[in-house]
Amino acid sequence: MARDNVTSEAAEGQRDRRFHGGTPAHLDDDELARRTEQERADAGVTDYDAGDVPPATDDPVPFDPDADTDGQDIRSVTSRQEAEGETAPLSADNPFPPTRYAE
Repeated sequence: MARDNVTSEAAEGQRDRRFHGGTPAHLDDDELARRTEQERADAGVTDYDAGDVPPATDDPVPFDPDADTDGQDIRSVTSRQEAEGETAPLSADNPFPPTRYAE
């Protein structure tokens, strides 16, 4: 979000044109920090300007387990395996896990 009203003076912020053009009585530290971060991002010293990143949202993303396609896929595979008897517990009569190969 680059500001359109950028001035060339360092850390002056918005100048009041009603007063003389000398050095301002108080430099704007926030404006200086913003410009420093922008210059660091432009020069490639940092990856991005933190002022250009939108704020994070605190609202949790709604989750509907019935609309979750991964959950639906897992439920369909487990129900098919149960219907075909692939989930039988191992016992003396059934010592090996099920196989999909023809016997």
